[in-house]
Amino acid sequence: MSSVFSKLINKTSQTCGIRQETLTRGVVGVVTTLYLLKLTYPHIVRVKRKLETNNNDNSSNNNKTKENGVDNKCKNNKCCKNTKPVKNKQSNAGLDKAFLRQLIQLLRIMVPGWRSKEAGLLTCATVTLLARTFLSVYVATLEGQIVKRIVLKDVRGFFLMLARWFAIAFPATFVNSAIRYLEGRLALSFRERLVQYAYKMYLSQQTYYRVSALDNRLGGAEQRLTDDLSELASSVAHLYSSLTKPLLDCALVGIALMSFSSRMGARTVPGPLLAAVVIAVTGQVLRLTSPRFGHLVAEEASRRGRLREAHARISAHAEEIAFYGGHNTEHRYLSTAYRSLTVHLRKVLAMKLWYIMLEQFLMKYVWSGTGLLVIAMPLLYTTIKSPNNRDSDGAVSERTRYLTTSKNLLSSGADAVERLMSSYKELVALAGYANRVSEMLDIFKDAALCKYQRTVVVNQQFRGTNSSANSSPKTLLEFKDGSPIIKGIVRESLDGSIALSDVPIVTPNCEVIISSLTIQINPGHHLLITGPNGCGKSSLFRIISGLWPVYAGTLTRPADSWSIRTGRPSMFYIPQKPYMTVGCLREQITYPADSNTNQCSDEQLLELLDLVDLRSLAEREPDGLDAMGDWDSTLSGGEKQRLAMTRLFYHAPHYALLDECTSAVSLEVEGSMYETAKQRGITLLTITHRISSLSKYHRFVLRFDGEGGWTFGLLDPADSSILSNQDTGKDREAHSQRLQEIRDMVSEDTQHIGIS
Repeated sequence: MSSVFSKLINKTSQTCGIRQETLTRGVVGVVTTLYLLKLTYPHIVRVKRKLETNNNDNSSNNNKTKENGVDNKCKNNKCCKNTKPVKNKQSNAGLDKAFLRQLIQLLRIMVPGWRSKEAGLLTCATVTLLARTFLSVYVATLEGQIVKRIVLKDVRGFFLMLARWFAIAFPATFVNSAIRYLEGRLALSFRERLVQYAYKMYLSQQTYYRVSALDNRLGGAEQRLTDDLSELASSVAHLYSSLTKPLLDCALVGIALMSFSSRMGARTVPGPLLAAVVIAVTGQVLRLTSPRFGHLVAEEASRRGRLREAHARISAHAEEIAFYGGHNTEHRYLSTAYRSLTVHLRKVLAMKLWYIMLEQFLMKYVWSGTGLLVIAMPLLYTTIKSPNNRDSDGAVSERTRYLTTSKNLLSSGADAVERLMSSYKELVALAGYANRVSEMLDIFKDAALCKYQRTVVVNQQFRGTNSSANSSPKTLLEFKDGSPIIKGIVRESLDGSIALSDVPIVTPNCEVIISSLTIQINPGHHLLITGPNGCGKSSLFRIISGLWPVYAGTLTRPADSWSIRTGRPSMFYIPQKPYMTVGCLREQITYPADSNTNQCSDEQLLELLDLVDLRSLAEREPDGLDAMGDWDSTLSGGEKQRLAMTRLFYHAPHYALLDECTSAVSLEVEGSMYETAKQRGITLLTITHRISSLSKYHRFVLRFDGEGGWTFGLLDPADSSILSNQDTGKDREAHSQRLQEIRDMVSEDTQHIGIS
């Protein structure tokens, strides 16, 4: 066997012109490499499968914890015996068909057409990258010519080549700068397209409310609407440059190297073939050992979002936290969110440690050795020799030029292939951002179509029992794919009436507060709504306004055509704590309308402020109605409520949904505002605990008992005191119990002091 191998080596050496010793070493090296690869490949596959299994187990355990977290709480609760968990569908980011579909959809948003600005920028970027590749080949050739002139001691030729080298430096540096500029412009343009598209979806059809109150798949939309959109746009723009230029470099550098090898009289196939095999094997090894960067990036963005939400919660509720002295608890929550992020980052760094080590070994040392072998092949095959078997100066300089040029070209090619390999990590990271943004847009679309998903434990029994004929239990909620089915009908009334027929009041957690509600409100039928806390008063407003879905029955609301015909909005909602927008005092009155399209003069706006006794607010400001300020913190609670009533008078809707909007206002001013609203033709739907003071401004009363029952009918002013006593009877009983507890505590403290 050894003699056969020796003969084969000897024959190959004579045919190729390579020494037997060199050829034997090469064969031994290749065999050794293949043997080591055979030994290590199964181990690499096992490690990768183990990592994937651990990641899948962790994600499944997290999902189980989320699904069962509420079940454990309600395990021993009898009222929750009929429960259905609404599951969250969570998708993992990876380089698969789903990622390709998501990327195509996002690219259609970022590049809407071939005539768009983004298409023009892509064309300019492609031309610039192509020019940079040709310049790289030319510079490498020019450096070879410079070295050749040095070897030949050609001073004139050297300075001529050096002048060319400096001359080409100006366009080369401009092209490099243009590549970065166009990449930045592309990222900015892509982000503008994504932001415009996402904002339009987010701020239409009450999607911003639905994704936060009715659907919990998204969590906080702020992170995805800001950082994730920016990272996605930057990743796509950078990845285009990272893929296009290396591909062009590899193609042109390969052609140039083959051309130089042919000029040297060597065969053009073995060198590129060896390089291609080494690159293919390297890419396969790196692909098998690569961590799931897409999943890791998506998880990192999610944990960063939770940390941001924790900071935002503290900023939004700073006063309440300060009153409660809850800084230690908030510090614990904040530390937990930050610790979760740091644990994940340490895990990512640990994964990158071994992967980068393997990557650098393969790309820096294995590729360098392969490159030296590729360069050496034409020199070993060279036929440019002098007749007396001694190299002439021309032959030496020519080989030197070839060596320098090939080395530079090979360096550029290796750098291009390395960037292609590194782009795999960027591509996987892009998959993570694309998954989060696509998921956000899909949730926006579902919310616009009233399709919600929420992780809850559904109580299929409406809370409380009631023997009233108005609250007989109806059909329980029906579910499909873990979500309640919306079977209710929403109609439009041409006469401006509001009607609910067998409509249940159901919270976003699918808790049935009222099993069936049937009422009708016509224009001019001022309605007073009373009942204990949590009985469904504010929930009724949310259903009437269209914020909450109608799961059963029929809801009739004023038609848009009716509002357009009358020139007045159909409904206007004022909460107990009014929202103060960013802007001047005039914009606080006209909100949500644009103050630039204001049809009222400044004097008319001041007259509206007179109606709520707030004219002094404009007079005390130097800029009057144009005064800017942080109105939410500047105004008191009563002033904000009166300013909200000014909005009501400005818009003059047909129906005013008033949710305890005068709780911080004196009875005198409150009565004046209600009387003014009636005079302006506004039908009042009022939630209040001040029945005795507001009953004279209403004709009907809707009373909830807090146990699932309700009554609806005419309001008799003579019985207002009885209604008030009934409404506050439970509260007075609770107050009496609390007062007795305080007396007992004071008595114990007095006895303790006496003993001391």
